[in-house]
Amino acid sequence: MSKVGFSFIILSVLMSFGLQAQKVNIEMGRNDIALNQLFTITLEVQNARLQSYSGFPEISGFQKRGTSSSSSTNFINGVRSSTQSITQNYLPTAEGTFKVAPFTIRVNGEDVRSEGTTVRVGPAIQQQSRRQDPFGDPFQDFFGQRNQAQPQEFVNIEADAFLALTTDKSAVYPGEGFTMTLAFYVSQNNRAEMRFHQLGEQLEKIIKKIKPANCWEENFNIESISGEPVTINGEQFNQFKIYQATYYPLNNDPIEIPKIGLELIKYQIAKNRTFFGQNKKEELVKFYSKPKTVTIKEMPEHPLKESVSVGNYKLEEKISDRSVHTGNSFNYEFSIVGEGNISGINELQLKSDENFDLFPPNTKQSINRNNGKVRGRKSFSFYGIPNEPGTFDMGDYFSWIYFNTRTEKYDTLKSDVTLVVTGESKKNESILSNDMGSFYDAMDIENNKLVSLDSRKNLRTVINVIIFAMIGLVVALMFKK
Repeated sequence: MSKVGFSFIILSVLMSFGLQAQKVNIEMGRNDIALNQLFTITLEVQNARLQSYSGFPEISGFQKRGTSSSSSTNFINGVRSSTQSITQNYLPTAEGTFKVAPFTIRVNGEDVRSEGTTVRVGPAIQQQSRRQDPFGDPFQDFFGQRNQAQPQEFVNIEADAFLALTTDKSAVYPGEGFTMTLAFYVSQNNRAEMRFHQLGEQLEKIIKKIKPANCWEENFNIESISGEPVTINGEQFNQFKIYQATYYPLNNDPIEIPKIGLELIKYQIAKNRTFFGQNKKEELVKFYSKPKTVTIKEMPEHPLKESVSVGNYKLEEKISDRSVHTGNSFNYEFSIVGEGNISGINELQLKSDENFDLFPPNTKQSINRNNGKVRGRKSFSFYGIPNEPGTFDMGDYFSWIYFNTRTEKYDTLKSDVTLVVTGESKKNESILSNDMGSFYDAMDIENNKLVSLDSRKNLRTVINVIIFAMIGLVVALMFKK
């Protein structure tokens, strides 16, 4: 076998230990919903990154209402597994029974098929007054109806719309998240007809301008744009979210977000219409956002000021047994749950002593990005063996310090579990079980007679004389040459 072939086999074997095969699922939401509830279709990819997909199907009797994404990563016994999902929301437009026909989504270059389902829509649980969305395809032709006549003159209709870049917080601590949203707002009284113009190309350039340099990013991955009714200062608008992400500053530098522009195509309408000919004329119009600054607040003094995580968290813990015998094992899980930079939470630091043998934990992580918030869970699963009997407060062994953004104070998540250990001490058994080596074995057979150190002075003198004589001989030979 060649060296190349052998190396390839070894590499394949090693990779099989660290990776698992890609798996793609399509999951349907609840089949019975109310008129004002959402039906969902979720695309889930396991052990691979969701790089591309062909889009979710249109469903008769439903309108698309945005997407949400989530991801999770687990490390179990050194093996990494991950899950990433995209959920498409659908809002029903009428009561009745609707069939979701079989469909196929192309995911990462492979076709994934769903057999569809049937959805029953009942009366609204809580009546909400919503005006019909005047938008069709947001990338094609929205904001009103097309005219059908040949104009001689064109009338310019002012657009009742604006572009806004907003953040949910104007000041944050280092490591505290703020959500940035870029959206286009159109009044429900708007009469101008518009559509997006080369949105993908524009958005790529816009993100480069507004993305902060020294921040960790959690992107909401908006894949489709659809209008959602909102109220601003008493006026009804349709909000079209274009980009949304949560950022976590890594230093104390203020976040400066510049003014950015977005081009749309707006139509001038024919003044005198005829059956044939041009009935409207395109023009490019540009909408601008206002610049925005997010200031960074100074953290209170603390020895761990530069390294603690920041957020709003709580502790959820589980233990396999609250009473164990010395030498028997137990499992303990310490889960940090809440809102913050879940990915930035470092591994729990263990306090080890002679009472327990505690082993490095397995780590699991899940992150959900929805409704402008990033929430999640990071779990540390420990395996331990008690060596000494007694009653132990596990808070002395498992705790985590962080900065609480709600109270604006440093806080500690600390275990509330009390573990009762019975049985005989295993400490001496541990000492006896260790081989101390041949040095200690020879102690019993060696002579214990005391030897004076002065008796060796003559020996040292002779050795020194020999060394100096050899040095002198070497020098003499060098000069002779």
